[in-house]
Parts: sequence; structure tokens; C-alpha cells
Amino acid sequence: MNTHNGTLSVRVTRIETLTPEIKRFTFVDPDGKHLPAFSGGSHVVVVMQDGDKTHRNAYSLMGSPYDSSAYQIAVRRVEDGRGGSRHLHEAVTEGALLQILQPANLFPLAKHARQHVFIAGGVGITPVYSQMEELHTKQASFELHLAVRGPEHAALGLELQARYGARVHLYVQGEDERMDIRGILAERPLGSHVYVCGPDSMIDDTVDSAHALGWTDSHIHFERFTEQGSTGQPFSVTLARQGVTLDVPPDQSLLEAAEQAGYKVPYLCRGGACGYCETEVLDLDGELDHRDDWLSDEDKLSQRKFMPCVSRASCSRLVVDL
Repeated sequence: MNTHNGTLSVRVTRIETLTPEIKRFTFVDPDGKHLPAFSGGSHVVVVMQDGDKTHRNAYSLMGSPYDSSAYQIAVRRVEDGRGGSRHLHEAVTEGALLQILQPANLFPLAKHARQHVFIAGGVGITPVYSQMEELHTKQASFELHLAVRGPEHAALGLELQARYGARVHLYVQGEDERMDIRGILAERPLGSHVYVCGPDSMIDDTVDSAHALGWTDSHIHFERFTEQGSTGQPFSVTLARQGVTLDVPPDQSLLEAAEQAGYKVPYLCRGGACGYCETEVLDLDGELDHRDDWLSDEDKLSQRKFMPCVSRASCSRLVVDL
């Protein structure tokens, strides 16, 4: 298997336009070998060199976890984003070589659930693909409720309907009734789990509805689908272990600034969800701008922990344990 500086080399064998915004990319090993195994809900980080800038974007794996001969991802073009999705849409062609990291899973299935209920919006459907295939193979009980903005955005939902039939409920804006999340979750059997991926409003509505119906947090799973990194006011930070001070520009996160300067910071999701890059604040004169979903409210108020992948600071001094 081809490796390069800790990444895997893959060749793009197919690019499909699915919607006005989304393309699906199929990757294979250049030597025809099997790629590393993964489980439903896994993602890979695609590492792309774009001039003097390096993009590292995480995308869910959509194929079957039981077929590692190829990987598939779907990428929504974000016009006002940080450039990674635009690079994939505009610069990457069939036959190109890309670098990816090993699969990681921050959105796994609950193995002992009696029923799995998926709620998704738009490109948030992508992690559900591999999850449903895993459950289908295991003959487990599941259903999907997918909302899309119009018929031109329904290709992925129609694919899933063709494969799984009545277990897939598609809500097309302008054609169907609005998804009733509370109604979907009501009167579920004990042991049901809900998984939601999509816009923040959909995630918040699902979590709030589940809580109102008496669901416990252990049975509620979500993954936010946002472009990784952060932008904002520039700030400076001292990496205590390295003995250096870095200037973090407006269009980079601390993680990205450290990588560009040649320092390694551990990460998995690059989106403030997994907690892998959590670091301790050793000294602070100012305020932290927490933008993650990982730290508790208590941790955020303490100003003693920081997520380099997304969070920022407004301060005259910041020292972290990196």
C-alpha cells in the first residue's frame, strides 16, 4: 500500500456530479490493493496541496464497510469556504493522485440498539450511507428520514430509496410536507437510537425533541457537517513544549498555523467534535473564543482548556501545552 509522510496514496477513478453542489469521488489504491477497513460512520481526511496552501478536509466514507476495494466520498462545494471543497471540484480530475489519512470513526453505530433512526439534511446524508449498509448486512432494524432543498438535490436520497425501499423517507422541499422530527421520534420502542447529521437547526431540533420525549443522551448521536478550521481576528500563541510563539492569521486556525510552521499537533476531525486535539491553557491574559462541540460549559468557563482546530482567542498572552 502506497504511503507518503503518514498518508495513504489513492487514485481518483471516478467523479460524478450528483447535484448542482455535490460531486462524488471514488478512490482506489494505485497498485490495486485493498484499502484499510472501516466501520459505518467513518471518515477520512483528504490532504490537498493548493499552491502554497495545504487543505486538510474530513469527508465521510460512503461505501460498504465490507468492501475495501474502493472508497467513496461526496463533496459539497462551499463557495465562501476555505478552499478545500472548491479545489476538489475545480482542480481534481479522474486519474489524479491524492493523499488521505487512515479512516477514523467519530460517529459509530450503537451496536446493541434495537432500532436505528437516521435523520439527515442535504450532504449530511453521507455518513449514513455506510451505516445503513452495515445494518442492512446485519439484518438490523433501521429507517432514514432525509430532507433536501428541491428535486435537483435528491439524487442521493433516490439512490437509497432504490436500495432500501420503504425504509427511506424522502422530504423534498416544495413537493412534500416538512419533516416532523418530534413525530418521527415519538412512541419508539425502548432501546431505539437516533442519529442526526445536517444543518445545526436540524441537529438542535432533533436533540431538543428527543429530550422532550424522554430520550437519554446515550441514545442520541449527532455529527455536524461543517468545513473544518476557523476564521476571525488574528492572535498570537506560545507553544510551551516547542518554546516558540506563533502568529495565527485571520484565515487559519492554530492547528493550521502550527502545521504550516512545521509543528505536529494531534487531530482526528479538525472540526471541534472529537476532543483529540484538546490542550491545556498554561497562561492567559484575555479571553478564549470557544467554537467546539467537545468541551463542557464548565471547561469553557474555566478558560483552562483549548481546542486548536477551531477555537480562537482575543488576548495579549496565550500559552498552551503543545
